[in-house]
Amino acid sequence: MPETTAVRWRRDIHRHPEVGFTEFRTASLIAGRLADLGWQVRTGQEVISPGARLGVPGAEQLEAAYRRAAEEGADQRHLPSLRGGNTAVVATWQGARPGRALALRADIDALPITESDAADHLPARDGFRSAHDGVMHACGHDGHIGIAMELAERIAAEPPEAGSLTLLFQPAEEGGRGARAMVPSGVVDSVDVFLAAHLGLNQPTGTVASSLDGLLANAKIRAVFRGVAAHASLAPHEGRNALLGAAAATLAVQGLPRVPGHETRVAVGAIHGGTSSNIVPDTAEVLLETRADDGDVNADLEDRARRALRGAAETYGLGVDIELIGSVTTARADRGAVELVEAAAAARGLRLVTPSAESGVASDDATAFMRRVQERGGSACYLAVGADLAAPHHTPRFDFDEAALGLGVDLLEEAVRRSL
Repeated sequence: MPETTAVRWRRDIHRHPEVGFTEFRTASLIAGRLADLGWQVRTGQEVISPGARLGVPGAEQLEAAYRRAAEEGADQRHLPSLRGGNTAVVATWQGARPGRALALRADIDALPITESDAADHLPARDGFRSAHDGVMHACGHDGHIGIAMELAERIAAEPPEAGSLTLLFQPAEEGGRGARAMVPSGVVDSVDVFLAAHLGLNQPTGTVASSLDGLLANAKIRAVFRGVAAHASLAPHEGRNALLGAAAATLAVQGLPRVPGHETRVAVGAIHGGTSSNIVPDTAEVLLETRADDGDVNADLEDRARRALRGAAETYGLGVDIELIGSVTTARADRGAVELVEAAAAARGLRLVTPSAESGVASDDATAFMRRVQERGGSACYLAVGADLAAPHHTPRFDFDEAALGLGVDLLEEAVRRSL
């Protein structure tokens, strides 16, 4: 297929993935290109509240990622403003006359996954597989960037006469951290219509699911168990085994009962601890999450998970530090925003589909933007742009049909021009 702006951006960003709050190269290049096109661009602490961020990488990891971005061609005009993990970009096109304000979200972070190098994996075959071991765009965020950047070019070439369009390039969607940190900066406080589009989500190329209202509330937790090291054979009684406490906590969390009448999920995704078979481990870490289709239900599930963690620590004579590292709420679409998406889809020849059950069990912190816009009288919608997938989201062989990128641009351009 021809290398459009969307495809070119998608492939470059896919080649250079960056995890949440380290998207220095990604964000700086976005800001630079949009500024060159004539968009009003704001970055860093102008559009993100550092104190509202959760799960920020350590200072050494941030600096290493910053240096790597500089070496890999980051835009030096905008890179300094992003330092420290403030990797948000907001760009606005203001029409000549007053009118409605529309905002679109594009998430920009990658995942800690090692990408497949199989010969039939398109990024590997065509030379844009991740250059960074253990990091991969495995959810479509690189495609979201591509769609937004081509849309930005079209708007700059043929600007709407009235109103304004704001593009929100949000870091750290994975883990539910970026949007909640951008909301306090007021970036959507004057927005009348907010749309967030996601590629794939079990919908085929050429289709649009105009609203995904099944997004789950989510809480992500890091628990660090602290014990006492000892010789595992000569003096095991003197030790306090942090890894055993973490293992017991894992089983307790996974065994939490589900809530009748609600969609709920619990998952322990990582457990680390110990250094050798003959040393009682004195530290261990557990990463887990809870999800539910209701905020109160998820809050209760999170509370029970915390009690399970503390109970395991008490049982094994351990200390435990429990930290919330990500949090997402639920949100439901407004009919006006949904109708805008449906009219845009019809005008561009895209087929409307009902979301599959599998599309509603994920979470997305775009809901933080949605809630803020709705609280202030605007309307909001979270939609899916269909894209055939080579493998499921969040897996090493994930890839999507790039033909969906142009369709996504067409859809959102139509929505913009109908709204403004």
